[in-house]
Amino acid sequence: MNDIPLFTVERGAPDATELAALTAVLLARARAPHTPATARTGTDPGRPPWPHPAFRAPGTWR
Repeated sequence: MNDIPLFTVERGAPDATELAALTAVLLARARAPHTPATARTGTDPGRPPWPHPAFRAPGTWR
């Protein structure tokens, strides 16, 4: 995520419009689902690779 300075000496404190825009962006990012590629490859921490060998189609396991 890009750094968004909320307060600097040059800019001063953010106004209500800036805070509303920042809040909307952060909420949209928080609500976004995982990308299908991430979910499919199992690159999420704590998530096993998919498909798990135990759940392969019948006749394809060894």
